[in-house]
Amino acid sequence: MFFLHVRMGLLLAVLFGIIYAVAVMIGSYLGIGNFTFYLILSLGIMFLQYMLGPKIVEWSMRVKYITRQENPRLFQIVESLSMRAQIPMPKIGIARIAIPNAFAFGRSLKDGRVCVTEGILSLLSEEELKAVLGHELSHLKNRDVLTITLLSVVPMIMYRLAWHFLFFGRRRDSQGGNTALIGLAAFLFYFITNLLVLYASRIREYFADRGSILLGNKPAALASSLYKLAYGSARMNKESLKEVEGLKAFFINDPSKALREIKDLSQLDLDRSGTIDTSELAALRNKEVRVGFGDVLLEALSTHPNMLKRIKKLSEYKYAV
Repeated sequence: MFFLHVRMGLLLAVLFGIIYAVAVMIGSYLGIGNFTFYLILSLGIMFLQYMLGPKIVEWSMRVKYITRQENPRLFQIVESLSMRAQIPMPKIGIARIAIPNAFAFGRSLKDGRVCVTEGILSLLSEEELKAVLGHELSHLKNRDVLTITLLSVVPMIMYRLAWHFLFFGRRRDSQGGNTALIGLAAFLFYFITNLLVLYASRIREYFADRGSILLGNKPAALASSLYKLAYGSARMNKESLKEVEGLKAFFINDPSKALREIKDLSQLDLDRSGTIDTSELAALRNKEVRVGFGDVLLEALSTHPNMLKRIKKLSEYKYAV
């Protein structure tokens, strides 16, 4: 976990540096050359991200928080895992979207929220659902939720700035040179910050997978849930996938990659049962997983690790009873 915190801290520092650089460019364009102004503006942007991030997730995912009486089974699973993880009981929500998935977010451990979508509740067995929720609670325990919430807003800001200065700013600038330069720089920063966010997202998924096993969930249960979620997402229409495109970094798997993933994962289901059991996961442990250049490139541009590599990693873990 120490290495996760170090990497996330470094990424936050880099992202803050990029925000500061953009603030300097905008300040220069407006004729403001005060260092204090740039510092306050940069910190102000980070503070707005901190305050508004969870609300943006709630609105986008149409989250409805529930009580124990409304869903005793789900509430009991989260409560039991929270006690085992030794973290405060998070708020539990159901996202009113059809894509089967789960996610966690919040500003701190005390502000943690764990949500499942409507589509996941009828898809997974109780053991598989516990493994998924253990993964999400591990995000809270690892304190990577706030970091990814902060990080994920930065590319969006860069994109908006690039769009504004490239297409709207030039209309008010007779020369157009300065605004075009700022717009191009913002677009470059958008590309760089997006790659950094994707990298941070992939790192935290491996740590959360391991965290779920440490909470007592079977590696095969988590592998099987990932397999089922890929198939469930592959059945969704394009409109449903577009609905969550901007926030898929919060999910346990990437729904937009599901069609490609099921081709790789089908080879793991030896008995064609629609699940991955302990013996099938054990068979993967001694196999060498080779990923082609196309998959490596796709992974670099993705919020989640390559699914075959991810399940291979799960096969190396022992069940923590």
